[in-house]
Amino acid sequence: MNLNALYNISYGVYIVGSHDGEKLNAQTANSVMQITSEPPTIAASINKTNLTYEYIKSSKTFSVSILCQTTPLPFIGNFGFKSGRDINKFQNVKYKLGQTGSPVVTDNTVAYLEAEVLQDIDAGTHTIFIGKIVAAEVLTQEPVMTYEYYHQIKRGVTPKTAPTYINKEK
Repeated sequence: MNLNALYNISYGVYIVGSHDGEKLNAQTANSVMQITSEPPTIAASINKTNLTYEYIKSSKTFSVSILCQTTPLPFIGNFGFKSGRDINKFQNVKYKLGQTGSPVVTDNTVAYLEAEVLQDIDAGTHTIFIGKIVAAEVLTQEPVMTYEYYHQIKRGVTPKTAPTYINKEK
């Protein structure tokens, strides 16, 4: 079985954020998708070991900042390869608190969505959070960063906690 076939599924690159009271966190994610248009509903797959997972479980809300193609790798890495338990990911990053209280990253962001969790589904290492969109805004008309662009042009890598991580040793 060649699991590299999974690399052909189209993804984007996003910053998914949430909060626990006044504490904020966000992470890089690639597994976000629209579920329905009526009511407008999205889903995000989040690793259960991530701080963002804890905050979404607690607040029942999350934001999705959709990144543009020109987003620098260090910016993505700040949210994807570091833990909010160890650093303040929002230091030197433009963001705002959204309608739900979740952080919305505005640096390098084409558009954003905010959602209230309707359901969460256990998926082994990850939980799929299904949320009703309660706020959304388009910030620019720049091209969005796809996961393919992230890998092929930016030469980005996939962290072990990502749903798309494939262990090369197997």
